[in-house]
Amino acid sequence: MPRNAQFQPGREPLHDHPSLTLHHSHISGPLAFLNPTRARYAAATAATPVQEADGTADTKLELKTPKYTSPVVEHLWRSRDNRKGRHALRVDYQAAQDARHAAPASTPAPTSSLSAVLRGILRMATYAPYWDVSYLVAVTFTVGSAIWIINAFFAWLPLVDPATEFSGESLVGGGVTGFIGATVFEVGSVLLLLEAVNAHQTGCFGWALETELTKLEGENQNHSTVTAVKSIKEDCRHHHANKRNLVGAGKNGRRHSLSAAEGYSTTLSDGQSFRWVPSLSELRSHYLHELGFLASLIQFFAASIFWIAGLTGLPGIIDNMSTGLTDGIYWVPQMVGGVGFIISGLLFTLETQKKWYLPAFNVLGWHIGAWNFIGGIGFTLCGALGPGTSSSKVEYQATLATFWGSWAFMIGSTIQWYESLEKYPVERKRLGDSTPTVE
Repeated sequence: MPRNAQFQPGREPLHDHPSLTLHHSHISGPLAFLNPTRARYAAATAATPVQEADGTADTKLELKTPKYTSPVVEHLWRSRDNRKGRHALRVDYQAAQDARHAAPASTPAPTSSLSAVLRGILRMATYAPYWDVSYLVAVTFTVGSAIWIINAFFAWLPLVDPATEFSGESLVGGGVTGFIGATVFEVGSVLLLLEAVNAHQTGCFGWALETELTKLEGENQNHSTVTAVKSIKEDCRHHHANKRNLVGAGKNGRRHSLSAAEGYSTTLSDGQSFRWVPSLSELRSHYLHELGFLASLIQFFAASIFWIAGLTGLPGIIDNMSTGLTDGIYWVPQMVGGVGFIISGLLFTLETQKKWYLPAFNVLGWHIGAWNFIGGIGFTLCGALGPGTSSSKVEYQATLATFWGSWAFMIGSTIQWYESLEKYPVERKRLGDSTPTVE
């Protein structure tokens, strides 16, 4: 895909969909030298091409009845949502004032309302799609964060209230939970990387225009036909909907690999689209230019380095090492791994932004990356202060950093859990609103 400042689409899914039309002027991303991370599509019905100032052809749909204010419905493609199997929709009442779009009369309710959020929280307690790799990523990091919170209690609480300390609390309790927590983070990072490698590449938008009958109010009780936007779960091509495998073909069996015309292999030799590792051609031409993949890759390397500290922190190992060896293979891996978590969290936040300097407060993925960024700072600070823990004040701050860093990871992971179960987010922008609702 060309990676100039204009983000000219040259590779899937940034192309005109059979039933949708791409707004070329709304292709964006935070870093111009990487692939774009978001785009907008509108229904192609009654579309007429209009030449834009930059010379590209955009599509502007005219209202058939300008006097009637109808919402503008746009399909949003975002790289993070694409990896997570989410199909975002934007219902914009503001743009309807321009009388540029013909929109359906019936649109889905926003998923940012209080009732929708409460349903999402209830869904977290009652629904467990174990076949969904994005769900497994979120739950794995949530469990890992909980273990690290327990670990931090073992290390920090005795310093706050020495009377609560029991034999082997820091050495055994802290060492074992640290190893388990680091291992769980490593498993989650492997799943995160597999999710990025097997991301859907051909554009699955998950919504369709359908006709439905409504009953008229008043004296006339006849039914009328209106056009409505509805989710089409049975046609979803994301692998998340397929209960038969973790990643691979979508629910309807369609493949989602990169186009063979662009030099990619559409399937593996055994006919499956699942892959553990992308080819060198895919890495050079696509994945190394994908912000989400780079963030996942750095997260994996950071977790792998951090795992070394988890291993060397086990009782029987750390208590038999010299000070210099402890600094080298226990504290340094914590610090380096923590820096990797910081970079990964930062890249995940950037992926959701239109510009690198504009925070995307209205996007759940932004908050996930931001909390992971904060968690990475806590873990890095613990590793950096580690060699000076002979001082009680330094030891207190080091263990405290692990404590609040673990809670930051827990918050981010819990939001990610919620995000993984909301596959059809609806963002609504009402008249007079300057910003859209949380996506």
